[in-house]
Amino acid sequence: MMAGLIVFKPGVDWTATGGLFDWTLDFLITRLSDRQAAAHLQEIVDHNLGTLWIDDLPAAARQEVVNHWREGLISAGERQLPDTEHKADVIRHLQELVKATYSGEFAGPEDPP
Repeated sequence: MMAGLIVFKPGVDWTATGGLFDWTLDFLITRLSDRQAAAHLQEIVDHNLGTLWIDDLPAAARQEVVNHWREGLISAGERQLPDTEHKADVIRHLQELVKATYSGEFAGPEDPP
């Protein structure tokens, strides 16, 4: 099974199974106002490229990605991902992605949850 990698900056990244990686990008594709950034994410999913470098996106799109992940990723995962014995682990893994958004240029005034 292919794995996916999201890189925030050197030394700060998140890896997941290919399916969870794709789901995480699919979560963003319909929500992004920057349609070119959304098309870039769709291309990663469609061609099984398996890696997203946040720095490849324009600054406004990077912030929007981070905001969407912080505000809705966990609740969407709880609603949409299949109820299996692994779901709690998958949700914890998504929480690690959200925590990674608080590194570097995206660090907000608040600490990660």
